[in-house]
Amino acid sequence: MTTKTLTAGPKIKTALPGPNAKRILAGDDKYISPSYTRSYPLVAKSGRGVVVTDVDGNEFFDFSAGIAVTSTGHCHPEVVAAIQKQAGELIHMSGTDFYYESLVELAERLSHIAPMPGPHRVYYGNSGAEAVEAALKLARYHTKRQQIIAFYGAFHGRTMGALSLTASKPQQKRRFSPLVPGVTHVRYPDVYRGCSGGAQDAEEFALGCARFIEEKLFKTTLAPEEVAAIFVEPIQGEGGYVVAPTRFMQELRRICDRYGILLVVDEVQSGVGRTGKWWAVEHTGVHPDIVCSAKGIASGMPLGVTISRADIMDWVPGSHASTFGGNPVCIAAALATLDVIENERLLANATEVGNHMLKRMADWPKKHRLVGDVRGRGLMIGVEIVKDQKTKEYGHDERDRIVELAFERGMLFLGCGPSTVRISPPLVLTLEEADLAMDALEESIEIVAKSA
Repeated sequence: MTTKTLTAGPKIKTALPGPNAKRILAGDDKYISPSYTRSYPLVAKSGRGVVVTDVDGNEFFDFSAGIAVTSTGHCHPEVVAAIQKQAGELIHMSGTDFYYESLVELAERLSHIAPMPGPHRVYYGNSGAEAVEAALKLARYHTKRQQIIAFYGAFHGRTMGALSLTASKPQQKRRFSPLVPGVTHVRYPDVYRGCSGGAQDAEEFALGCARFIEEKLFKTTLAPEEVAAIFVEPIQGEGGYVVAPTRFMQELRRICDRYGILLVVDEVQSGVGRTGKWWAVEHTGVHPDIVCSAKGIASGMPLGVTISRADIMDWVPGSHASTFGGNPVCIAAALATLDVIENERLLANATEVGNHMLKRMADWPKKHRLVGDVRGRGLMIGVEIVKDQKTKEYGHDERDRIVELAFERGMLFLGCGPSTVRISPPLVLTLEEADLAMDALEESIEIVAKSA
Protein backbone atom coordinates (compact mmCIF):
# COMPACT_ATOMS: atom_id res chain seq x y z
CA MET A 1 0.00 0.00 0.00
CA THR A 2 1.15 3.55 -0.71
CA THR A 3 1.76 5.24 2.64
CA LYS A 4 1.91 8.92 3.36
CA THR A 5 1.03 11.14 6.29
CA LEU A 6 -1.30 13.95 5.30
CA THR A 7 -0.82 17.32 6.92
CA ALA A 8 -3.94 18.73 5.34
CA GLY A 9 -6.68 18.00 2.89
CA PRO A 10 -7.81 20.15 -0.02
CA LYS A 11 -7.20 23.90 0.27
CA ILE A 12 -9.86 26.23 -1.08
CA LYS A 13 -8.65 29.83 -1.00
CA THR A 14 -11.19 31.66 -3.15
CA ALA A 15 -14.83 31.56 -4.05
CA LEU A 16 -15.37 28.99 -6.81
CA PRO A 17 -14.75 29.78 -9.54
CA GLY A 18 -12.00 32.23 -8.64
CA PRO A 19 -11.17 35.42 -10.59
CA ASN A 20 -8.64 33.80 -12.92
CA ALA A 21 -10.96 30.87 -13.52
CA LYS A 22 -13.82 33.23 -14.39
CA ARG A 23 -11.67 34.94 -17.03
CA ILE A 24 -10.79 31.62 -18.65
CA LEU A 25 -14.35 30.37 -18.48
CA ALA A 26 -15.45 33.44 -20.43
CA GLY A 27 -12.93 32.66 -23.14
CA ASP A 28 -13.97 29.02 -23.19
CA ASP A 29 -17.58 30.06 -23.65
CA LYS A 30 -16.53 32.18 -26.63
CA TYR A 31 -14.10 29.89 -28.44
CA ILE A 32 -14.51 26.25 -27.39
CA SER A 33 -16.97 23.69 -28.76
CA PRO A 34 -20.14 23.64 -26.64
CA SER A 35 -20.33 19.86 -27.09
CA TYR A 36 -18.05 19.23 -24.12
CA THR A 37 -19.68 18.10 -20.87
CA ARG A 38 -18.50 20.01 -17.81
CA SER A 39 -19.77 19.24 -14.32
CA TYR A 40 -18.33 22.24 -12.46
CA PRO A 41 -15.98 25.17 -13.15
CA LEU A 42 -12.57 23.63 -12.43
CA VAL A 43 -9.78 25.29 -14.43
CA ALA A 44 -6.75 23.10 -13.80
CA LYS A 45 -3.19 24.45 -13.84
CA SER A 46 -1.01 21.75 -12.30
CA GLY A 47 -1.19 18.39 -10.63
CA ARG A 48 0.92 16.15 -8.42
CA GLY A 49 -0.24 12.75 -7.30
CA VAL A 50 -3.87 13.04 -6.24
CA VAL A 51 -3.77 16.83 -5.93
CA VAL A 52 -4.86 19.22 -8.70
CA THR A 53 -4.25 22.96 -8.35
CA ASP A 54 -6.41 25.43 -10.26
CA VAL A 55 -5.43 28.77 -11.77
CA ASP A 56 -6.34 30.58 -8.55
CA GLY A 57 -4.22 28.39 -6.29
CA ASN A 58 -7.06 26.23 -4.96
CA GLU A 59 -6.03 22.64 -4.29
CA PHE A 60 -8.37 19.72 -4.92
CA PHE A 61 -8.20 15.95 -4.44
CA ASP A 62 -8.86 14.37 -7.82
CA PHE A 63 -11.19 11.40 -7.53
CA SER A 64 -11.82 11.37 -11.26
CA ALA A 65 -8.17 10.91 -12.36
CA GLY A 66 -9.02 12.90 -15.48
CA ILE A 67 -11.76 10.33 -16.27
CA ALA A 68 -9.75 7.31 -15.07
CA VAL A 69 -6.66 8.37 -17.03
CA THR A 70 -3.91 9.47 -14.63
CA SER A 71 -3.40 5.98 -13.24
CA THR A 72 -0.02 6.72 -11.63
CA GLY A 73 -1.19 10.10 -10.34
CA HIS A 74 -0.69 13.48 -11.91
CA CYS A 75 2.82 14.06 -13.24
CA HIS A 76 4.48 11.02 -11.69
CA PRO A 77 8.21 11.86 -11.80
CA GLU A 78 9.17 8.64 -13.58
CA VAL A 79 6.54 9.15 -16.26
CA VAL A 80 7.53 12.80 -16.68
CA ALA A 81 11.20 11.83 -17.00
CA ALA A 82 10.39 9.21 -19.65
CA ILE A 83 8.36 11.74 -21.67
CA GLN A 84 11.09 14.38 -21.45
CA LYS A 85 13.82 11.95 -22.45
CA GLN A 86 11.94 10.62 -25.44
CA ALA A 87 10.86 14.09 -26.58
CA GLY A 88 14.53 15.04 -26.76
CA GLU A 89 15.39 12.06 -28.94
CA LEU A 90 12.50 11.42 -31.37
CA ILE A 91 8.94 12.72 -31.27
CA HIS A 92 7.53 11.21 -34.45
CA MET A 93 8.23 9.13 -37.55
CA SER A 94 4.94 7.14 -37.79
CA GLY A 95 4.81 3.48 -36.94
CA THR A 96 2.45 3.03 -39.88
CA ASP A 97 5.30 3.35 -42.38
CA PHE A 98 8.46 2.95 -40.30
CA TYR A 99 9.66 1.01 -37.26
CA TYR A 100 10.33 1.85 -33.62
CA GLU A 101 11.98 -0.45 -31.13
CA SER A 102 9.61 0.83 -28.45
CA LEU A 103 6.55 -0.37 -30.42
CA VAL A 104 7.83 -3.90 -30.06
CA GLU A 105 8.94 -3.42 -26.45
CA LEU A 106 5.52 -2.22 -25.28
CA ALA A 107 3.71 -4.92 -27.27
CA GLU A 108 5.85 -7.57 -25.61
CA ARG A 109 5.11 -6.09 -22.17
CA LEU A 110 1.38 -6.05 -22.93
CA SER A 111 1.52 -9.62 -24.16
CA HIS A 112 2.91 -10.69 -20.78
CA ILE A 113 -0.07 -9.17 -18.93
CA ALA A 114 -2.82 -9.85 -21.50
CA PRO A 115 -5.89 -11.57 -19.98
CA MET A 116 -5.90 -14.42 -22.51
CA PRO A 117 -3.30 -16.99 -23.62
CA GLY A 118 -0.84 -15.90 -26.28
CA PRO A 119 0.67 -15.39 -28.69
CA HIS A 120 -0.75 -11.90 -29.19
CA ARG A 121 -0.58 -9.03 -31.64
CA VAL A 122 -1.08 -5.34 -30.82
CA TYR A 123 -2.55 -2.41 -32.76
CA TYR A 124 -1.83 1.16 -31.61
CA GLY A 125 -4.21 4.10 -31.93
CA ASN A 126 -4.72 7.38 -30.10
CA SER A 127 -7.74 6.81 -27.86
CA GLY A 128 -10.26 4.37 -26.47
CA ALA A 129 -12.66 5.06 -29.32
CA GLU A 130 -9.92 4.24 -31.82
CA ALA A 131 -9.11 1.01 -29.97
CA VAL A 132 -12.77 0.04 -30.26
CA GLU A 133 -12.93 1.06 -33.93
CA ALA A 134 -9.94 -1.17 -34.62
CA ALA A 135 -11.56 -4.08 -32.78
CA LEU A 136 -14.82 -3.60 -34.69
CA LYS A 137 -13.07 -3.61 -38.05
CA LEU A 138 -10.81 -6.50 -37.08
CA ALA A 139 -13.75 -8.64 -35.92
CA ARG A 140 -15.54 -8.16 -39.22
CA TYR A 141 -12.37 -8.68 -41.23
CA HIS A 142 -11.30 -11.87 -39.47
CA THR A 143 -14.71 -13.58 -39.24
CA LYS A 144 -16.05 -12.33 -42.59
CA ARG A 145 -19.27 -11.63 -40.68
CA GLN A 146 -21.11 -8.33 -40.36
CA GLN A 147 -23.33 -8.42 -37.26
CA ILE A 148 -22.25 -7.15 -33.83
CA ILE A 149 -23.91 -7.49 -30.41
CA ALA A 150 -23.47 -4.81 -27.75
CA PHE A 151 -25.33 -3.85 -24.57
CA TYR A 152 -27.68 -1.16 -23.35
CA GLY A 153 -25.83 1.21 -21.05
CA ALA A 154 -22.58 0.67 -22.94
CA PHE A 155 -20.20 3.46 -23.83
CA HIS A 156 -17.56 2.59 -26.41
CA GLY A 157 -16.71 6.02 -27.80
CA ARG A 158 -18.00 8.77 -30.05
CA THR A 159 -16.48 8.04 -33.47
CA MET A 160 -19.08 6.60 -35.82
CA GLY A 161 -18.24 2.93 -35.37
CA ALA A 162 -17.75 3.16 -31.62
CA LEU A 163 -20.84 5.36 -31.36
CA SER A 164 -22.87 2.69 -33.09
CA LEU A 165 -21.94 0.32 -30.26
CA THR A 166 -22.65 2.95 -27.60
CA ALA A 167 -26.05 2.94 -25.89
CA SER A 168 -25.83 4.98 -22.72
CA LYS A 169 -27.46 8.35 -23.49
CA PRO A 170 -29.69 9.50 -26.38
CA GLN A 171 -27.78 12.78 -26.70
CA GLN A 172 -24.65 10.92 -27.76
CA LYS A 173 -26.45 9.73 -30.90
CA ARG A 174 -28.97 12.52 -31.47
CA ARG A 175 -28.83 13.90 -35.04
CA PHE A 176 -25.90 11.70 -36.07
CA SER A 177 -27.81 8.97 -37.89
CA PRO A 178 -27.42 6.90 -39.96
CA LEU A 179 -24.88 5.06 -37.86
CA VAL A 180 -22.91 1.95 -38.77
CA PRO A 181 -25.48 -0.78 -39.49
CA GLY A 182 -25.45 -4.30 -38.12
CA VAL A 183 -25.38 -3.57 -34.36
CA THR A 184 -27.94 -5.15 -32.02
CA HIS A 185 -28.20 -4.09 -28.37
CA VAL A 186 -29.37 -6.34 -25.55
CA ARG A 187 -29.81 -5.95 -21.81
CA TYR A 188 -26.77 -5.66 -19.55
CA PRO A 189 -27.07 -7.42 -16.15
CA ASP A 190 -27.57 -4.44 -13.86
CA VAL A 191 -28.27 -6.60 -10.82
CA TYR A 192 -29.33 -3.68 -8.61
CA ARG A 193 -32.15 -2.73 -10.96
CA GLY A 194 -32.88 -6.10 -12.51
CA CYS A 195 -33.67 -8.33 -9.57
CA SER A 196 -35.44 -8.18 -6.23
CA GLY A 197 -32.47 -9.30 -4.16
CA GLY A 198 -30.50 -12.30 -3.01
CA ALA A 199 -27.51 -14.02 -4.54
CA GLN A 200 -29.55 -16.72 -6.26
CA ASP A 201 -31.92 -14.19 -7.82
CA ALA A 202 -28.98 -12.07 -8.98
CA GLU A 203 -27.28 -15.04 -10.62
CA GLU A 204 -30.43 -16.12 -12.40
CA PHE A 205 -31.02 -12.59 -13.65
CA ALA A 206 -27.43 -12.32 -14.94
CA LEU A 207 -27.63 -15.67 -16.68
CA GLY A 208 -30.96 -14.69 -18.19
CA CYS A 209 -29.42 -11.57 -19.75
CA ALA A 210 -26.75 -13.68 -21.45
CA ARG A 211 -29.03 -16.55 -22.44
CA PHE A 212 -31.48 -14.13 -24.07
CA ILE A 213 -28.94 -13.85 -26.88
CA GLU A 214 -28.99 -17.57 -27.63
CA GLU A 215 -32.52 -18.48 -26.61
CA LYS A 216 -34.39 -15.52 -28.08
CA LEU A 217 -32.23 -13.33 -30.34
CA PHE A 218 -30.66 -16.18 -32.31
CA LYS A 219 -34.04 -17.90 -32.71
CA THR A 220 -35.99 -14.84 -33.89
CA THR A 221 -34.05 -12.03 -35.51
CA LEU A 222 -30.29 -12.62 -35.70
CA ALA A 223 -28.55 -15.57 -37.34
CA PRO A 224 -25.64 -16.59 -35.09
CA GLU A 225 -23.43 -17.52 -38.06
CA GLU A 226 -23.60 -13.88 -39.14
CA VAL A 227 -22.41 -12.45 -35.79
CA ALA A 228 -18.77 -11.38 -35.75
CA ALA A 229 -18.40 -10.29 -32.13
CA ILE A 230 -19.97 -9.48 -28.81
CA PHE A 231 -18.61 -6.25 -27.31
CA VAL A 232 -18.91 -5.98 -23.53
CA GLU A 233 -17.52 -3.88 -20.69
CA PRO A 234 -16.64 -6.10 -17.69
CA ILE A 235 -17.63 -3.03 -15.67
CA GLN A 236 -19.78 -0.50 -17.48
CA GLY A 237 -18.18 2.92 -17.15
CA GLU A 238 -20.46 5.60 -18.51
CA GLY A 239 -23.35 3.22 -17.89
CA GLY A 240 -23.01 3.70 -14.13
CA TYR A 241 -20.04 1.62 -12.91
CA VAL A 242 -22.12 -1.52 -13.12
CA VAL A 243 -20.20 -4.75 -12.53
CA ALA A 244 -20.92 -7.71 -14.81
CA PRO A 245 -21.42 -10.86 -12.70
CA THR A 246 -18.98 -13.69 -13.26
CA ARG A 247 -21.64 -16.15 -14.45
CA PHE A 248 -22.79 -13.63 -17.07
CA MET A 249 -19.29 -13.30 -18.49
CA GLN A 250 -18.81 -17.06 -18.44
CA GLU A 251 -22.07 -17.55 -20.32
CA LEU A 252 -21.02 -15.02 -22.96
CA ARG A 253 -17.79 -16.97 -23.43
CA ARG A 254 -19.75 -20.21 -23.84
CA ILE A 255 -22.04 -18.66 -26.44
CA CYS A 256 -19.12 -17.19 -28.37
CA ASP A 257 -17.29 -20.52 -28.38
CA ARG A 258 -20.37 -22.39 -29.57
CA TYR A 259 -21.07 -20.12 -32.53
CA GLY A 260 -17.58 -18.99 -33.53
CA ILE A 261 -18.15 -15.43 -32.28
CA LEU A 262 -15.34 -13.23 -30.96
CA LEU A 263 -15.61 -11.91 -27.39
CA VAL A 264 -14.31 -8.34 -27.25
CA VAL A 265 -13.86 -6.71 -23.84
CA ASP A 266 -13.76 -2.93 -23.65
CA GLU A 267 -11.30 -2.23 -20.83
CA VAL A 268 -10.72 1.39 -21.79
CA GLN A 269 -11.87 2.57 -18.37
CA SER A 270 -11.58 -0.58 -16.26
CA GLY A 271 -8.16 -1.79 -17.39
CA VAL A 272 -4.51 -1.17 -16.46
CA GLY A 273 -4.88 -1.88 -12.77
CA ARG A 274 -7.95 0.15 -11.89
CA THR A 275 -9.78 -2.82 -10.35
CA GLY A 276 -6.75 -4.26 -8.56
CA LYS A 277 -5.89 -6.57 -11.46
CA TRP A 278 -4.42 -5.57 -14.78
CA TRP A 279 -7.81 -6.18 -16.39
CA ALA A 280 -11.28 -6.26 -14.87
CA VAL A 281 -12.16 -9.36 -16.88
CA GLU A 282 -9.56 -11.28 -14.87
CA HIS A 283 -11.90 -11.18 -11.88
CA THR A 284 -14.23 -13.48 -13.83
CA GLY A 285 -11.66 -15.99 -15.09
CA VAL A 286 -12.93 -15.46 -18.65
CA HIS A 287 -10.45 -15.24 -21.55
CA PRO A 288 -11.51 -12.71 -24.21
CA ASP A 289 -10.39 -12.78 -27.83
CA ILE A 290 -9.72 -9.04 -28.12
CA VAL A 291 -9.04 -6.38 -25.48
CA CYS A 292 -9.47 -2.62 -26.01
CA SER A 293 -7.43 -0.34 -23.75
CA ALA A 294 -6.57 3.36 -23.44
CA LYS A 295 -7.06 5.97 -20.67
CA GLY A 296 -4.75 4.82 -17.84
CA ILE A 297 -2.26 3.01 -20.01
CA ALA A 298 -0.02 6.05 -20.55
CA SER A 299 -0.84 8.18 -17.47
CA GLY A 300 -2.33 11.00 -19.50
CA MET A 301 -0.65 10.73 -22.89
CA PRO A 302 -3.00 9.79 -25.78
CA LEU A 303 -2.64 6.11 -26.57
CA GLY A 304 -5.17 3.48 -27.55
CA VAL A 305 -4.27 -0.20 -27.71
CA THR A 306 -6.10 -3.16 -29.24
CA ILE A 307 -4.69 -6.52 -28.15
CA SER A 308 -5.88 -9.70 -29.82
CA ARG A 309 -4.91 -13.31 -30.14
CA ALA A 310 -2.29 -13.42 -32.87
CA ASP A 311 -4.34 -15.65 -35.17
CA ILE A 312 -7.20 -13.14 -35.13
CA MET A 313 -5.14 -10.12 -36.20
CA ASP A 314 -4.71 -11.51 -39.70
CA TRP A 315 -5.45 -8.45 -41.79
CA VAL A 316 -2.99 -7.37 -44.47
CA PRO A 317 -1.07 -4.07 -44.92
CA GLY A 318 -3.42 -1.19 -45.64
CA SER A 319 -6.41 -2.75 -43.87
CA HIS A 320 -6.10 -0.38 -40.93
CA ALA A 321 -3.50 2.13 -39.70
CA SER A 322 -2.91 5.35 -37.76
CA THR A 323 -0.41 8.14 -38.39
CA PHE A 324 0.05 9.05 -34.73
CA GLY A 325 -0.93 5.77 -33.07
CA GLY A 326 2.02 4.41 -31.11
CA ASN A 327 3.74 7.78 -31.02
CA PRO A 328 7.22 7.36 -29.43
CA VAL A 329 6.50 9.82 -26.61
CA CYS A 330 3.22 8.09 -25.75
CA ILE A 331 4.89 4.68 -25.87
CA ALA A 332 7.60 5.92 -23.49
CA ALA A 333 4.90 7.14 -21.10
CA ALA A 334 3.14 3.77 -21.28
CA LEU A 335 6.33 1.81 -20.57
CA ALA A 336 7.02 4.06 -17.58
CA THR A 337 3.42 3.64 -16.41
CA LEU A 338 3.71 -0.14 -16.42
CA ASP A 339 7.00 0.13 -14.53
CA VAL A 340 5.47 2.37 -11.86
CA ILE A 341 2.41 0.16 -11.41
CA GLU A 342 4.64 -2.89 -10.98
CA ASN A 343 7.40 -1.33 -8.89
CA GLU A 344 5.12 0.58 -6.54
CA ARG A 345 2.72 -2.37 -6.19
CA LEU A 346 -0.21 -0.25 -7.28
CA LEU A 347 -2.39 -3.27 -8.09
CA ALA A 348 -2.22 -4.28 -4.43
CA ASN A 349 -2.79 -0.68 -3.37
CA ALA A 350 -5.88 -0.36 -5.59
CA THR A 351 -7.25 -3.53 -4.01
CA GLU A 352 -6.51 -2.50 -0.43
CA VAL A 353 -7.71 1.09 -0.64
CA GLY A 354 -10.67 0.14 -2.83
CA ASN A 355 -11.78 -2.57 -0.39
CA HIS A 356 -11.43 -0.08 2.46
CA MET A 357 -13.72 2.36 0.67
CA LEU A 358 -16.27 -0.28 -0.28
CA LYS A 359 -16.36 -1.56 3.29
CA ARG A 360 -16.83 1.92 4.72
CA MET A 361 -19.60 2.75 2.24
CA ALA A 362 -21.34 -0.64 2.42
CA ASP A 363 -23.97 0.59 4.89
CA TRP A 364 -24.65 3.87 3.11
CA PRO A 365 -27.90 2.55 1.57
CA LYS A 366 -29.12 1.96 5.13
CA LYS A 367 -27.80 5.26 6.49
CA HIS A 368 -28.72 7.58 3.62
CA ARG A 369 -32.09 7.49 1.93
CA LEU A 370 -30.64 8.92 -1.30
CA VAL A 371 -28.11 6.09 -1.70
CA GLY A 372 -29.55 3.11 -3.53
CA ASP A 373 -26.42 1.07 -4.17
CA VAL A 374 -22.65 1.03 -3.70
CA ARG A 375 -20.72 -1.23 -6.07
CA GLY A 376 -17.41 -1.68 -7.80
CA ARG A 377 -14.01 -3.32 -7.78
CA GLY A 378 -10.72 -1.81 -6.65
CA LEU A 379 -10.65 1.91 -7.35
CA MET A 380 -13.61 1.81 -9.72
CA ILE A 381 -16.57 2.44 -7.43
CA GLY A 382 -20.06 3.74 -8.12
CA VAL A 383 -22.49 5.24 -5.61
CA GLU A 384 -25.96 5.23 -7.11
CA ILE A 385 -28.20 8.10 -6.02
CA VAL A 386 -31.97 7.56 -6.01
CA LYS A 387 -35.02 9.65 -5.18
CA ASP A 388 -36.73 6.67 -3.57
CA GLN A 389 -35.09 3.43 -2.43
CA LYS A 390 -38.24 1.36 -2.95
CA THR A 391 -38.95 2.44 -6.51
CA LYS A 392 -35.24 2.98 -7.30
CA GLU A 393 -36.19 6.14 -9.16
CA TYR A 394 -33.08 7.80 -10.53
CA GLY A 395 -31.83 10.80 -8.56
CA HIS A 396 -30.18 12.61 -11.46
CA ASP A 397 -30.56 16.15 -10.11
CA GLU A 398 -29.63 15.04 -6.60
CA ARG A 399 -26.49 13.33 -7.93
CA ASP A 400 -25.42 16.44 -9.80
CA ARG A 401 -25.92 18.59 -6.71
CA ILE A 402 -23.89 16.14 -4.60
CA VAL A 403 -21.02 16.34 -7.09
CA GLU A 404 -21.17 20.15 -7.01
CA LEU A 405 -21.10 20.25 -3.21
CA ALA A 406 -18.13 17.89 -3.14
CA PHE A 407 -16.33 20.23 -5.56
CA GLU A 408 -16.96 23.13 -3.20
CA ARG A 409 -15.28 21.00 -0.51
CA GLY A 410 -12.25 20.38 -2.68
CA MET A 411 -13.11 16.92 -3.98
CA LEU A 412 -13.36 16.19 -7.70
CA PHE A 413 -15.92 13.54 -8.54
CA LEU A 414 -17.81 12.97 -11.78
CA GLY A 415 -21.17 11.44 -12.51
CA CYS A 416 -21.83 8.44 -14.74
CA GLY A 417 -24.97 6.64 -15.77
CA PRO A 418 -28.33 8.25 -15.04
CA SER A 419 -27.55 8.99 -11.37
CA THR A 420 -24.27 7.47 -10.18
CA VAL A 421 -21.30 9.21 -8.57
CA ARG A 422 -18.16 7.64 -10.00
CA ILE A 423 -15.10 7.20 -7.82
CA SER A 424 -11.99 6.60 -9.93
CA PRO A 425 -8.94 8.18 -8.26
CA PRO A 426 -5.30 7.59 -9.23
CA LEU A 427 -3.96 4.20 -8.17
CA VAL A 428 -1.52 5.92 -5.79
CA LEU A 429 -4.39 6.93 -3.50
CA THR A 430 -3.73 6.48 0.23
CA LEU A 431 -6.15 5.36 2.92
CA GLU A 432 -6.03 8.83 4.49
CA GLU A 433 -6.90 10.54 1.22
CA ALA A 434 -9.71 8.05 0.66
CA ASP A 435 -11.19 8.77 4.09
CA LEU A 436 -11.11 12.53 3.51
CA ALA A 437 -12.92 12.10 0.21
CA MET A 438 -15.57 9.84 1.69
CA ASP A 439 -16.13 12.33 4.51
CA ALA A 440 -16.75 15.09 1.95
CA LEU A 441 -18.96 12.88 -0.21
CA GLU A 442 -21.04 11.70 2.72
CA GLU A 443 -21.46 15.25 3.98
CA SER A 444 -22.62 16.33 0.52
CA ILE A 445 -25.13 13.48 0.40
CA GLU A 446 -26.52 14.45 3.79
CA ILE A 447 -26.92 18.10 2.79
CA VAL A 448 -28.83 17.20 -0.38
CA ALA A 449 -30.99 14.70 1.51
CA LYS A 450 -32.02 17.36 4.00
CA SER A 451 -32.90 19.85 1.28
CA ALA A 452 -34.73 17.37 -0.97
